[in-house]
Amino acid sequence: MESENIECVSVSDGMVEEEEVAHIPHPFLKPRGNGSGTVSGGGGGVGGGGVPAPVISPVARVHELLECPVCTNSMYPPIHQCHNGHTLCSTCKSRVHNRCPTCRQELGDIRCLALEKVAESLELPCRYLSLGCPEIFPYYSKLKHEAQCSFRPYNCPYAGSECSVVGDIPFLVAHLRDDHKVDMHIGSTFNHRYVKSNPREVENATWMLTVFHCFGQYFCLHFEAFQLGMAPVYMAFLRFMGDENEARCYSYNLEVGSNGRKLIWEGIPRSIRDSHRKVRDSHDGLIIQRNMALFFSGGDRKELKLRVTGRIWKEQQTLDAGVSTPNPCS
Repeated sequence: MESENIECVSVSDGMVEEEEVAHIPHPFLKPRGNGSGTVSGGGGGVGGGGVPAPVISPVARVHELLECPVCTNSMYPPIHQCHNGHTLCSTCKSRVHNRCPTCRQELGDIRCLALEKVAESLELPCRYLSLGCPEIFPYYSKLKHEAQCSFRPYNCPYAGSECSVVGDIPFLVAHLRDDHKVDMHIGSTFNHRYVKSNPREVENATWMLTVFHCFGQYFCLHFEAFQLGMAPVYMAFLRFMGDENEARCYSYNLEVGSNGRKLIWEGIPRSIRDSHRKVRDSHDGLIIQRNMALFFSGGDRKELKLRVTGRIWKEQQTLDAGVSTPNPCS
């Protein structure tokens, strides 16, 4: 990366104070329990010290049986078993070279149809129950829901590296500020100046990221340079730190220009559910060709000096035939 060659001078409504973003010193996602579903109850006997022993429900016992002993994920058809009855998932069957990981016997191609049938009768809570999801699903529908659950954690939106951190929005805001040292600003308007000493060198994507806090939400403003075919281009775009249905409640514009000319982009911010690369590769933002960028920079056209301005606004609730339409933005 050549980020040291880019200077970002920002003027906005204000800087975010340290206390504005709650600092969470521990990882957001704690290790999950063993999935036993144990609960304390008075009818389960008494353990040491007079403490009631945990009672394991029948559903929890079946759920344990559906846990693959290799990857510890829930098993879905086809569920394989060895001649001794030990089970494992189809993904891990190829990983263990057709040998049972429990007894080391050859696996063959035996399906555990009984366990697959039992799984059909189960109803289980979403894995993101602890994050607020109240839904309960049949066993075979649960996986599909969890892939799209609105309570699932978000990936870190930082574009400068393959960051593997996940969490909720308050945690990621603190993570961007404390770990990635991203600039934080309060307000819905921005006025950024991007400077690069040698704009003809665009070997790898160069980037800047700024987080804005307005309307009670957080937005990520990206600016980068990359090769589009054989030509270098510069691109600016906005991402919303939340789900897509919430992102549609907002709009933004970006403007760059000089010498009596200007380029203007207006659009809806993309959710950070969409990866940074997906947004960039879809060209969903303000794209400036290098020659135009150098023209806007003025001078001898040997140094990039772009000023990008813009604002974010919240869409108003619409009325249809005098009837108020439900608005997720409210």
